[in-house]
Amino acid sequence: LLSVTLRFAAVRSLSTSSRASLDLPRVPTAAELVARAPRPAQKYLRLMRADKPTGTMLLYWPAAWSIVLAAPAGAAPSVGLLALFGAGAFAMRSAGCVINDLWDKDYDRQVERTRARPLASGEVSAPQAVGLLAGLLSSSLAILCTLSTESILVGASSMALVVGYPLAKRYTNWPQIVLGATLNWGVLIAWAHLMPPEQWWKVMPLYLATCLHTFIYDTIYAHQDKKDDARVGVRSTALHLGERTRGVLGACTAGMLSSLSMAGLATDQTWPYFAAAAVTCAHVGWQVSTVRTDDPEDCWAKFRSNTWLGAILLTGIVAGNFLKKDKKKQK
Repeated sequence: LLSVTLRFAAVRSLSTSSRASLDLPRVPTAAELVARAPRPAQKYLRLMRADKPTGTMLLYWPAAWSIVLAAPAGAAPSVGLLALFGAGAFAMRSAGCVINDLWDKDYDRQVERTRARPLASGEVSAPQAVGLLAGLLSSSLAILCTLSTESILVGASSMALVVGYPLAKRYTNWPQIVLGATLNWGVLIAWAHLMPPEQWWKVMPLYLATCLHTFIYDTIYAHQDKKDDARVGVRSTALHLGERTRGVLGACTAGMLSSLSMAGLATDQTWPYFAAAAVTCAHVGWQVSTVRTDDPEDCWAKFRSNTWLGAILLTGIVAGNFLKKDKKKQK
């Protein structure tokens, strides 16, 4: 798995001239696709952060892990369900960004990194943003309604967290905990759709691991804005932890590895899963040990490195699942 990851990184690092000489087709970035969209739509796409897909991927991977982990022994996961949750991740992440910007537009105007956002800059009005939000939430609900009744109930209960996260930044020092609980709710939605209620205990270690992962990468992300946040009164774990950040995040990384291990044991996973979990947590540990918390560019680079990290664990779960012994056949 590590070899495959390094090969992928090597291909990604090819220079433009090398790509040209090899005649490889260039895939446009999300930002380029947004820039090519009709001009009236561009401001709404930027409000949805469609030009920055990292957040969508971070929302998607935990749900995808849950789907694959719930697949029967020796069977491939449902590609259709993975695609459905991908669409749901895009819609809900977009809705979350709109909600966040509606709450924070006055703060965003005072922060250098965010003052150009469509709502903060006045490019999009609040009524226009609310209209967009209604469409995104309707789309999310339509996707959710294709799932089981249990999944619908679990999914609907997440709205309190979605709306509450912006408030957590105002009244607590731990908004990243609320964000972790919110972003990884897809783990529970997918499990509720695929597994019987009596097996809830099996997925809880995975949910905890994903919450810890979010706490880690979003604390690193928050260090970008800590000076502006302190000035305007926004709270974060970056400000609260300060010099203790590396130690606390190191402990969270160890907790993430332990939780992923427990999830593997609970679901009878095999060695590819545990190897992938180790590689995933090693990468997270590298982020924590090398991040320069006073360098916004380095914090952003470490945060972005999580975009495709989830593919490693997903591959490990799929491979491990094919090696699992089907206990039902042994009886």
